[in-house]
Amino acid sequence: MYGRAMSNRSGAVEQHTVKLEQVPRWIEQERLSPTASSSLSDGGSDRDFLDPLTSGTENGRANYGIVSKFPLNHEVNSKVYCWKGTPWALEVDAVVNSTNEGLDEAHSSPGLHAAAGPGLAEECAMLGGCRTGLAKVTSAYDLPARRVIHTVGPRYAVKYHTAAENALSHCYRSCLELLIEQDLESIAMGCIYTESKGYPREPAAHVAIRTVRRFLEKHHDRITAVVFCTSSSTDSEIYKRLLPLYFPRDAYEEQVAATKLPTDVGDENGETVISERKIRISALPASSPVSTAPLLDDVTNLHHSMPSNRNEPIDALVDPSFMSMIRDPDQRRKEQWEKAAQAQAGWAWGKWVGLGGIGAPALSVPEQNSLHARFLARSNALNLMEVAEMKILYRGGIDVDGRPVMVVVGAHFLLRCLDLERFALYVIKEFEAVINRPYTIVYFHSAASLQLQPDLGWVKRLQQILGQKHKHNLHAIYMLHPTLGLRATVIALQLFVDPEVWKKVVYVERLLELFRYVPREQLTIPDFVFQHDLEINGDGALGTDPRTRVISNRNLLGSHSR
Repeated sequence: MYGRAMSNRSGAVEQHTVKLEQVPRWIEQERLSPTASSSLSDGGSDRDFLDPLTSGTENGRANYGIVSKFPLNHEVNSKVYCWKGTPWALEVDAVVNSTNEGLDEAHSSPGLHAAAGPGLAEECAMLGGCRTGLAKVTSAYDLPARRVIHTVGPRYAVKYHTAAENALSHCYRSCLELLIEQDLESIAMGCIYTESKGYPREPAAHVAIRTVRRFLEKHHDRITAVVFCTSSSTDSEIYKRLLPLYFPRDAYEEQVAATKLPTDVGDENGETVISERKIRISALPASSPVSTAPLLDDVTNLHHSMPSNRNEPIDALVDPSFMSMIRDPDQRRKEQWEKAAQAQAGWAWGKWVGLGGIGAPALSVPEQNSLHARFLARSNALNLMEVAEMKILYRGGIDVDGRPVMVVVGAHFLLRCLDLERFALYVIKEFEAVINRPYTIVYFHSAASLQLQPDLGWVKRLQQILGQKHKHNLHAIYMLHPTLGLRATVIALQLFVDPEVWKKVVYVERLLELFRYVPREQLTIPDFVFQHDLEINGDGALGTDPRTRVISNRNLLGSHSR
């Protein structure tokens, strides 16, 4: 079935094409017996894994009363295929390449460039790299497939395992989203992780399978086939054991898998659920004597659950966001009007000096959380692709301490071409993936102008929408190539917007200094930033970006003069 490889005149490796109908569907694979046992067939594993459908529970039997979070779905199962071998031989619409941020041939999935031919590397070099967790598409050249989707898996560290899981989940989801955007229907996906990045095989397989399952639940009508490709017996065995957990094929597999699934199987997209984001509603204390007998036991239990410290307020038992919801609406509206009136009376001069709505009333934490939730819901419901294409804000990799990075490009911020409301929605949507844990912002002020920028009141409002987690988890804002005007603006932000956030600014004069905080390979840097760095820093600047093969004009002139 695999065929014999041959070399053609162009240097590409030819092999017999394998059609999709020759690949076994998941539903056609042999069911595992309740008494069967499994073990890895090669010695490359870290430990012996038990078959989740045949190993017993703690009490020796499965609890069939548990409802599976991944119920039996024949339509979704019919889309899933399993294939042990190279995906480059498959005749599908798209194949996935696991690569690095520079889309380098040396760091791509083994055998891809040899099978596709030299044209693939040339096109990859023109894409300008790819950020971790995202995907880009190219032609497939000599492959039987129509397209190659390139994605960058995360570097794994136990300390930041949640970030790695979500980034890996985003890799698979980005590939599937790109498949639909290209009007394609079938895809072959290898294991999107590398040994050099240290991602354990089995946790990676859990993320891959559950993400694909959740995506197919929503878009099964747009996709005809997802082929899980494995290249080793170890990976094949892992997928054979884990697929029944997320794609049960009969009632028995569904019932048993319900007791074997991990505690955290992610949200509706397969991403890890962060406990701090769950809604909590605590028990409310009784405000008046209870006259009905059946409620006496509840009052007694509540008394025992009261704070042991008599000086501690009873509000400690109640979630403040819940309390803000049950207060008298008229009273809340009156308080908000009073706040607004006081703010306008005290800060009316702000508009006279060009500070816009800087005098907007302060919001409590519950009010900020409610505001954030409303804007996030709006942003998720809209297609903001035109804002994303402006490349003002995008995800980077991680800094030297493993914190995720958000990149802002000042020169791309053109106020006359931008809808500020839609941009704010895009900011909230992008920041949602990072603000729940420590993170970093990198701001490129290279060749940017401060003449057409939003007023400080808009910035203050945006910070209120982002909420307290943004303020608390922001580690630093690294501002590259600062000017006097930018420094003055930061001082105004410290005075009038939020000193806690804007005192975290770190000014960076040159790119080489920035790379002390964020590794070079973790950033997608516009070409003009390198040119600007060379112009203001002279010979000590970094004039070449090897990922995009961009060389500054000054270097070229110097080489010609020699």
